[in-house]
Amino acid sequence: MTETLARLAVPSAVLGEGPCWDGATGALYWVDIPAGRVHRLDGDGAHRSWEAGQTVGAVVLRASGGLVLAAADGFLALDPGTGAVSPLVALGLAAGVRMNDGACDQAGRFYAGTMAEDEAPGRGALYRLDPDHSVSTVIPGATVSNGIGWSPDGGRMYYIDSPTRRVDVMDYDPATGAVAARRPFAVIDAGDAVPDGLAVDAEGGVWVALWDGGAVLRFGPDGRLRQALELPTPRVTSCAFGGPDMETLYITTAAGPGNSGGELFCAPAGVPGLPGHPYQG
Repeated sequence: MTETLARLAVPSAVLGEGPCWDGATGALYWVDIPAGRVHRLDGDGAHRSWEAGQTVGAVVLRASGGLVLAAADGFLALDPGTGAVSPLVALGLAAGVRMNDGACDQAGRFYAGTMAEDEAPGRGALYRLDPDHSVSTVIPGATVSNGIGWSPDGGRMYYIDSPTRRVDVMDYDPATGAVAARRPFAVIDAGDAVPDGLAVDAEGGVWVALWDGGAVLRFGPDGRLRQALELPTPRVTSCAFGGPDMETLYITTAAGPGNSGGELFCAPAGVPGLPGHPYQG
């Protein structure tokens, strides 16, 4: 697959993250965390970006229109038409703690996690923003809360706390959002690499971006490694499916040593991915 990898003509990011596909418009959104910018790439190659005014760890579509951001102050609403950013739900995070990766389940609940800027152990958590704007703590005591995704039937939730070097899986109740029986799904044994963001395909395969690993790994539903996509930069941060047939894998990266990285890539996945879901609040 490496020979089919393509770099997209967009500005390089300091820390690109959180790709999110909008199937209705054929556009891809992603963020540059420390720059506090939300980016959009349209199908015709046009690029736009918006300033969030603070660090932003994840972006999702909003069913009522616009976007919702997981940002330094909590959850924000962004109107791409005007660029206006407004508070949605404040979290009152401790100093030095920021929001990180996030995604919505089929019911439109927005799960997003936090981490300490210095990656101090146990200072992060995974939160759930329900459509009524209530917030629950799903996983306390995380360190670098990262990738989140669900199995095709919605009965399992995948989750990454990067320093554990694992992808974990939990039983998931789509009706309530309750999680149970957290357990290891796949162990990352790749030198200094740690798992970052993830995406799930229609066959139940879990695609995992490797920070300092220069690759995206695909694990089967049984947790066994099935394939690897190598990238020309070490700090691979996340991935998401998109394109007309949902068979294109979009991959974000971060700048690394020697000012390499930060590019946005795409590659044919050979299998369709699951569509993302908008926040319903």
